[in-house]
Amino acid sequence: MNIWRYLGITIFLLGALCLIGTTKLPVLAGAQDKDKKVVDKDKAANKDKDKDKDNDKDKDKDKDKDKDKDKGKKGGLVFKAFDGTKPFYQEQTTKTTQKMKVMNQEVTQEQKQTFIIQWTPQAKKDGNYVVEQSIVGVNMNIDIGGNKISYDSSAKNPKNPMTEFFEQLTKSKLTFTISPELKVISVGGREEFIKGLSDINPQMAGLLKAILSEQALVKMAEPTWWAFPKDGDITKKTWTKESELDLGPIGNYKTNFEFTYKGPDQGAKDKDKISIKTSLTYSAPTKNQGLPFIIQKADLKSESGEGEAVFDRTKGRFESSRINMKLKGNLTIEVGNMNTTVELDQTQEATSVTHDTNPWEKKTP
Repeated sequence: MNIWRYLGITIFLLGALCLIGTTKLPVLAGAQDKDKKVVDKDKAANKDKDKDKDNDKDKDKDKDKDKDKDKGKKGGLVFKAFDGTKPFYQEQTTKTTQKMKVMNQEVTQEQKQTFIIQWTPQAKKDGNYVVEQSIVGVNMNIDIGGNKISYDSSAKNPKNPMTEFFEQLTKSKLTFTISPELKVISVGGREEFIKGLSDINPQMAGLLKAILSEQALVKMAEPTWWAFPKDGDITKKTWTKESELDLGPIGNYKTNFEFTYKGPDQGAKDKDKISIKTSLTYSAPTKNQGLPFIIQKADLKSESGEGEAVFDRTKGRFESSRINMKLKGNLTIEVGNMNTTVELDQTQEATSVTHDTNPWEKKTP
């Protein structure tokens, strides 16, 4: 049964890696960037024209601001999370129970993992948002068939490859460049991030490169703001989105989201509730490398997925979110030229809460 425990650990590690580029709360601001003034050799001779142009730009900017204000007055949502330079923090907790049945033997894996994600706005570039993302806190408790693993970044941990892996996570940073339309343009720091993790276990280098491609990091980051309606418009009440995440030798995850505006959060001023329904389908990988097993076939689908997010109008960001999902089905896995069917039954609860300051700051030694 060692190989199946390794399978559980691998799934756990990949889940932890996925959370680096994900969060359950929309956090991006939708305000327009101020246009840069054009400076050229003829500026002195055309000072008046330039002033007129600048005045026109200022008027346009004021109009954009007025539009945002009007949205708020009319009931629309306006993002302000990245308008300044002050960092904010997201406390993300995921509880997962996996029941795997292999050759009439059952292995239960239970996980509780909490990440503290720091988002720090940088100076805008060419009208695009630039935000630095880092993990400043990690807490893990895993039980795989009676084998327990734990890690707490705020406490002293025994030195082993597992603790070194998590310590490296807290040293890594990614920089996302995002358009005003909330599309990820590029991800900086990927090579350094992969190298830091690969140095701990060189045998994982190929696997990490395959899984953590730039496209994968982009796809893992996009759901961060997907609960936010286009242009902040909530008059349509319901909107849908689709995400596809390719994790190379681990497989492909396709998720459909349905968001519904539910109105003001009961008992809370200036807060709005959005319900979330999700459905996930998993497909076996087309390429297999870097793992001691090969996923040949898969029939995994979510049986149910629901949750909600609460938007804080005053701060212009989502205050909290929650998603529950149940995944069930079969995997055909090849180990040593022999195929084996794995029955998987998984339940998961993911929550996220946004803070102005690091909620674990007092815990850090």
